Amino acid sequence: MRVSISHQTVQQGFIFKKTFHEVHLMVAFTHEEKQIIKQRGLLKTKLIDRRPADAKNDARDEKFELRVEHLMDGKADTFLCATPSKSKIYEEELLAVLQQMKIWLTDNAETGTRTVVEF
Repeated sequence: MRVSISHQTVQQGFIFKKTFHEVHLMVAFTHEEKQIIKQRGLLKTKLIDRRPADAKNDARDEKFELRVEHLMDGKADTFLCATPSKSKIYEEELLAVLQQMKIWLTDNAETGTRTVVEF
C-alpha cells in the first residue's frame, strides 16, 4: 500500500471569499490487497468519521465518512479543513488509520491456524 497526502489552500465563494485548506489523499493498493478487500467484503468498512469545514449544519454525518471503497479506485480523496493546524491533525489521523488498515489487511490475508493450549 502506497499512501500520498498533499495539502493545498483554496478559496471558495464569489463575494465573501473564504479560505480552506484541502487535504488530498491517494492510496495505491497492491493487487494482493485489492483481492483481500474484495474477497473478505471489506469495501463498506468505515475508516474515519469526519465533517468538512464547509458542511451544512443539517447535513447527515454518513455522507462524509471515509470508507475503504472511496480509496479503491485510485482517485484522490479531498477533505476541507478550516485551518492549517486542523489539516495537519487530520493528516496524522489518516496516517494512524492507514497504518492500522495495513495491519488489518495483513491479518485478513490468511485464516488462523490451529492453536492448542494446556492449562
